[in-house]
Parts: sequence; C-alpha cells; structure tokens
Amino acid sequence: FLFLGIIFLFDSTLLALGDILFLTGLTLTIGASRTVRFFSRKDRIRGIIAFFGGVAMVLFRWPVIGMIMQIYGLVYLFGQFFPIAAASLKDVPVVGSVFRHPSVERFFSSFGGGGSGDRRAPV
Repeated sequence: FLFLGIIFLFDSTLLALGDILFLTGLTLTIGASRTVRFFSRKDRIRGIIAFFGGVAMVLFRWPVIGMIMQIYGLVYLFGQFFPIAAASLKDVPVVGSVFRHPSVERFFSSFGGGGSGDRRAPV
C-alpha cells in the first residue's frame, strides 16, 4: 500500500493504510512486547519522534512531508541493521558482487556505528 500510495501521487489514504499495515506486520513479526520496547528506547528518541511524526503528517493530509519524516525515522531506527543485511547479501550469487564493491561496503559501514565487529540487529 505504501508503494501504491507513492505511485498514485502520494495518496494519503493508501499511505496511512500502508503505515498501519507496516506497524501491524512489525508487531506480528517480533511480538507486541518487543515492539513496545523497541519504540520506547531513549537512545533512539529522535527516530521515534520522526517516524511517528511522519505517520501523523500523513494522517493530517501532508503526505510528502510525512513520508520524508518517516524515511528519516526508519533510517535512524534501523540504521544498525543495514550493515548486517549488506553482509548477508554478499553471499547471494547475483547481487553479491555489487555488495562486495569497496564503495558499497564503505556506504553500508557508515550506518550504525561503522566498523564495530560486534553488531546486533536493532530489535
């Protein structure tokens, strides 16, 4: 629904439905208690406010500003996960060579604290 909302020139209804389904899917994937714990961490308050502020902006019919805020919030919240996902994608046959390129490795290592070898998923 988020994709359709963007394709249909930032349709607020589809974007709001996509936001609700994203939060529902996250809750069903990791559980209600871990979702509440994830969205109540004080060290990520900037991303939490940006994400939920973006959801509110979409609901108040400001879809472009809301999506920009949501993207910033998601990158801030899930930024530690990007290097983990990139490391996993290096083993995939077709796209692995792209993720092994030095400039792509540098890009993904800039997320989530850089070169720490002790990475964990953000949830």
